[in-house]
Amino acid sequence: MTLTHSQHTTPDGLVPTLSVRELKLSLPLYASVQAGFPSPADDYAAEPLDLNDYLVKDSACTFFVRVKGDSMIGAGIYPGDILVVDRSVEARHDDVVVALVNQQFTVKRLYRRRDGIRLVAENPAFAPITIGGNDELIIWGVVGHVLHKPTKL
Repeated sequence: MTLTHSQHTTPDGLVPTLSVRELKLSLPLYASVQAGFPSPADDYAAEPLDLNDYLVKDSACTFFVRVKGDSMIGAGIYPGDILVVDRSVEARHDDVVVALVNQQFTVKRLYRRRDGIRLVAENPAFAPITIGGNDELIIWGVVGHVLHKPTKL
């Protein structure tokens, strides 16, 4: 078994887009909104919110990827969602990761135990991927944020 934290290229030699465009987008961030019973409205912005600061820790090591498939719906990741993935973060047990398993990309939850490594879906219709002695696993990055619409428009 080979476990690697990749910093460079895909198996076909292509270099993925790793940097996030340095676009400064500052939008108003309101203090709060109730998800339960309504409360009096705040008519002021607490502070501006820069999406780069909120979503990206290291722009040189961060990329976006669109999700295909429904193996991670239990983690709130749906087909068509955009993942914000950071390649500079060391993957830990229970992180959601983008991984390359035997030269095929997938997004799964990483389980590291004494008995081995598994990539686990968040949908019971999908079996875990157990990494065996002949498998190659490259952790491409750790998912930091999921961007999706509350309803498909």
